[in-house]
Parts: sequence; C-alpha cells; structure tokens
Amino acid sequence: MTKPPQILILYAHPTPHHSRANRRLAEAAAKVPNVQVHDLYELYPDFHIPVRREQALVEQADLIVFQHPVQWYSMPALLKQWVDSVLTPGWAYGPGGTALHGKDFWLVATTGGSDRSYQADGHNLFPFAAFLPPFQQTAQLCGMRWLPPHMLFGAHQVSQKTLAAHIETYRKRLANYPNWPELLSTDALAPTPTAIPDKLADQPG
Repeated sequence: MTKPPQILILYAHPTPHHSRANRRLAEAAAKVPNVQVHDLYELYPDFHIPVRREQALVEQADLIVFQHPVQWYSMPALLKQWVDSVLTPGWAYGPGGTALHGKDFWLVATTGGSDRSYQADGHNLFPFAAFLPPFQQTAQLCGMRWLPPHMLFGAHQVSQKTLAAHIETYRKRLANYPNWPELLSTDALAPTPTAIPDKLADQPG
C-alpha cells in the first residue's frame, strides 16, 4: 500500500488569540488526515528550538507549509529563528545537504493590507510578489519545489463569507495534495538545487 503524503504545517502566530484568520486556518488544517500543525509559538515561547527534533519532523514530510501572518513584509521572528537554526549546512543545503530535496514548499500567509495596497500606487508601493524572493530562494537553495502561495489580503477587513471560502479552499488543497492540477500537469515548478562552493557552505555572513 502506498504511504499517504505527509504534510507539516509550521504555524507561527505571535498572538494567536487575537487572530481572525490564521487560527481558523490552523484549526481547519488540523482536521485533515496526515496533516500535522506544528505551533511554534506554543511549543517554543522562549525561542529555544531543538534542532535535531525539528529536522526529524521535516524529514518525514512531503509538503512543508509556512503558515503565518506577514509581519514587516516577512515572517514572524520565531519562524525566522526556526529557519536560521534548523536549515543547517550539510543537512538542508550545501555539500551533503539533501534532506529537503524533492519536497514541496507552500507559503500560506495573511496580510493586514489589502490587495490594492500592494500596488505601485498603494501604500506598500510594490506588488506582493516583490516580497517573495527570500521565501522562494529558501526553497530553491534547499532543493524544494516552490508552490504558488495561498494568500489572504486584508485579513481583518474581509467578509465572513470570503474568509470561510478561503479556509475551505485551504482545507481542500491540503486534503487533495499532491493531486493539484498544476502539479499533475507540469514539472515547471520543480527547482534545480543551487550549488554552494565548499568554502562558503558553512560560513555565516
């Protein structure tokens, strides 16, 4: 029998009890079989992350999801700490770093600003795609396939109907993974792992 795909959601919300969208997204995801919602702020409020334990979790997953509110055009601090601590050279990237090769990476995020605010004439000045390269390059460097993000703009302002539809789309996507039309029809999303010279692979900047 073929093993069902395993999904690991790295959920990072500094104030989940004040969340309108992310908390409900996480609750819906947790009900999907073979999905593990890994709540970083609940588990590691002191920011002390057990690296090997986290790496073992990631190794078991086929799809890795970053789910969080966008903060200062990026990820919350604890998720950034997780990336810095867990994605180590020789494991995640560089010579011998093949643990993530062939896995899928999916960004599921919410913004306070509306879609319209992420335009040249909006107060954020740039389209949201302009803020994605650090996420995309993380996936690329680690040999993961970048999947199109699932974004909710203006999370505090959208109607209950819009929010409910967004949550249901998320739940269905998780339940149907990897049988998504864009994954079945093309290999264009597959990355080519970035080579890092031996001298640079384990040297922090």
